[in-house]
Amino acid sequence: MPNALKPHDPAKMHLILMLVLTFSTGIIDAVGYLGLDRVFTGNMTGNVVILGMALMGADGLPVLGPSVALVGFVLGAAIAGRVLKQESAGWSRRTTVLIAVVGICLALTSIALFSGVQHVSQGAALSVTGFIAAAMGLQAATARHLAVKDVTTVVVTSTLTGLAADSPLGGGSGKYWERRLLAVALILIGAAAGAAFLQVHIGLGVLFTGVLAIGVALVGERSRQQAEKAEDLVDAS
Repeated sequence: MPNALKPHDPAKMHLILMLVLTFSTGIIDAVGYLGLDRVFTGNMTGNVVILGMALMGADGLPVLGPSVALVGFVLGAAIAGRVLKQESAGWSRRTTVLIAVVGICLALTSIALFSGVQHVSQGAALSVTGFIAAAMGLQAATARHLAVKDVTTVVVTSTLTGLAADSPLGGGSGKYWERRLLAVALILIGAAAGAAFLQVHIGLGVLFTGVLAIGVALVGERSRQQAEKAEDLVDAS
C-alpha cells in the first residue's frame, strides 16, 4: 500500500503531546508549592500527604489549600469524565475542547495572578488554587481517556515503579523505558522551570502552561483530522 494511503497512526503524536503536558505539570506544581502556600495543584498525592501531616499540626502546614486543591481536582476530573463518557479511547473533538479549556483556564488565571489577586485575601488565593487544580483534574482525566501507557501527565510514582520493575534489573524486558524515563525527567525539568518562572512572576509559569495546553489541543486536533483524512483515502481506495 502506498505511504500516502496508509492509515495515520496517532500513537506517537499522542505520546509526545502527553509528555508536553507532563512537563507543564512540573511547572504548575512548582508554582503552586512555592507560590501558593505549599500546595500542589497537579500532584494530589502530595496534597493528601501534606493534609495528613497538617491535620496533626506538623510544621504549620496548610490545611485549607490542599483541601481546596483536592476538591477542585476531583471536580475537574469528574467534568472531563462526564464529557468523555460516550467517547471511545483516543483523540476526539471533545478531547481537543477539553485540553483547550485547560489552556484557557490557566491563561485566565495567569491574568488574575498578574493583577495581584492572590494578595487581595486568603479567599482569593484559595480560589486561584482551586481553579488551577480543577484545570489539572480536567487535564488528568482527559489524558487518562487517551490511555497513553505510563504517561498520566500528573504523577510519576507509577511510572517509576514500571521503569524499575520492568527493567532488566527487575527481570523485565525494559519495554517503554524511554517514555517512562522521559516522563520523570520532564516533570523534574518542568519543576525547575516553574521555580525559575517564579523568580520573575507567579503568573508567568501559569501563562506558559496555558499556552502549552492550547498548543497541545491545536496539534492534537490537526493530528486527528489528518488521521480521518488518511482513513477516508484508504476507504476510497
